[in-house]
Amino acid sequence: MKLSQQALSAINKPAIRRRLMDVLNCTEFTISRYIQKNSDNLTKAAVMQVIREVTGLADSQILEG
Repeated sequence: MKLSQQALSAINKPAIRRRLMDVLNCTEFTISRYIQKNSDNLTKAAVMQVIREVTGLADSQILEG
């Protein structure tokens, strides 16, 4: 699964990237790469929870297809 462009642009902010770094235990460079490549790692349960909390988007808006 991939994230929608709406979700990708919503999470591509420094404060949100820091939260994702904490959840995935990785560097900001890695998070930026995940966003750029629309990595499947961004659809892990913990990441999806953060995206829901910070964006207020529904799963149907977060995920493509």
